[in-house]
Amino acid sequence: MSRNLDAASVIPRGLVVDHVAAGAGLTITARPVAASARCPGCDRPSSRIHSRYTRTLSDLPVAGRRVVITVSVRRFRCVEVDCRTRIFAERLGPDLAPAYARRTTRLDCIVHHLGLALGGRPAASFARRLMVPASRDTLLRTVRRRAVRPAERPSVVGIDDWAFRRGQRYGTLVCDLERRRVVALLPDRESGTIEAWLAAHPEITLVARDRGGCYGEATTRALPHAVQVADRWHLMENVSAAFLDAVRKSMSVIRIAVGAGTVDPERLTCAERLQYEGYLRREATGEAILALSRQGMPIKKIARATGHSRKLVRNVLRGLTSDVFRARQSSLDAYLRQLDAEWTAGCRNGAELWRRLRASGFTGSRRVVGEWATRRRRSEHAPEGSPGKVPSARILSRLMTTGRDRLTKAEAVLVATIEAEVPMLDEARGLLSRFQAMIRERKRPDLDAWIVAAARSLLASFASGLLKDKVAVAAALTEPWSNGQTEGQITRLKLVTRQMFGRAKLDLLEARLIGAL
Repeated sequence: MSRNLDAASVIPRGLVVDHVAAGAGLTITARPVAASARCPGCDRPSSRIHSRYTRTLSDLPVAGRRVVITVSVRRFRCVEVDCRTRIFAERLGPDLAPAYARRTTRLDCIVHHLGLALGGRPAASFARRLMVPASRDTLLRTVRRRAVRPAERPSVVGIDDWAFRRGQRYGTLVCDLERRRVVALLPDRESGTIEAWLAAHPEITLVARDRGGCYGEATTRALPHAVQVADRWHLMENVSAAFLDAVRKSMSVIRIAVGAGTVDPERLTCAERLQYEGYLRREATGEAILALSRQGMPIKKIARATGHSRKLVRNVLRGLTSDVFRARQSSLDAYLRQLDAEWTAGCRNGAELWRRLRASGFTGSRRVVGEWATRRRRSEHAPEGSPGKVPSARILSRLMTTGRDRLTKAEAVLVATIEAEVPMLDEARGLLSRFQAMIRERKRPDLDAWIVAAARSLLASFASGLLKDKVAVAAALTEPWSNGQTEGQITRLKLVTRQMFGRAKLDLLEARLIGAL
């Protein structure tokens, strides 16, 4: 087998190799094979050579070496008398290199895809390993220059917002659900911006969206004929949040029902005592806010008078701030069964429990295990009939919506007590189960009856919201479309944004999201 490298197989078509120089890199001297060239002004061919100049092009690397092609380009005289272009340089063709380009087309394609996949700085670092001469600015310029918008006009779209900076600035992503690709990024989520974009696309017949924000109003004004579909995942999330609010509103009744209307500070651990003191401060704040509300003061003035946010004032007036011990995700959750087994076996020392958990892969601190042991020890030594600790509203909500066969004996007794003593909450739990089953099984005829039943329960606020958006909710039970694809594209957008350290402008994000397909 021949080991010689044929230079003619390395350079792009349309050139003849005159010389090859190999050193740190590979320099190929070549010239065009065409005998004539067409004038860019009048498009007439000409073979009258005026002069020559050298054009340098970077090309794909070969065997770990950079390749540079120096092309002897000719200038021609135009043969058309009336043409304003007297002298012109021959074009190498778009397959070889566009006009004024410093890279061949095939190298520019590699640079473009590196920029699409990795962004600026990571792509530049990887390009150096590939022996591709391109800086991070060059990569981003190439991505912007080669960005193209999809030619197809979407008819089924999904709309959702995404955060440039959470809580401060948001944008809107529009996804073509049929072709599963991003079609537009809008700079904000204002109703006017969305309405203007939708009005410019009258071919859209269906819009999938969530139930919040102004997307429904903008769609109704811009495309009154379009079908609006509420996202089923958001419906499930909204009804779960509504049930959690119902549990929070019922916390005072629940504490009385389970015999824990008072809290004994002597039985609390250090961490629980800090939570209890915070609860007392929140209760004092709530009483002050309620007193001002009884005087007829509106929410905005209460917020100004007390210095608290309007969200806090609104939650106090709705009764959503009554948890004594707030739920936090604990690193012990995955090891609770092992802790119970070790405790039952006779190991009561917090440090020893921590060492045994460490051997099983636990990465938390010894203080966490020590707090658990203290709580367990004090609960066992508590007097008979003394009030115990009531779990937070979030934990109670989870317990009430979990099957009985998956609860411990103590948890099952707690849930049974709440169902017997707080029937309104038990009714709300039943409505929650009915709604989730209706969404999963797409039972459109059950929607009207469910709204009527929920309007008389603790889920009345959620039922009122469904009634206002009833057409979109009903479409969610009959149409096959949802906003799941849009949520996936937003996840991809977040990845691209993090790759660029959150500093990418909207046009660059569009180029990477839309041009990558």
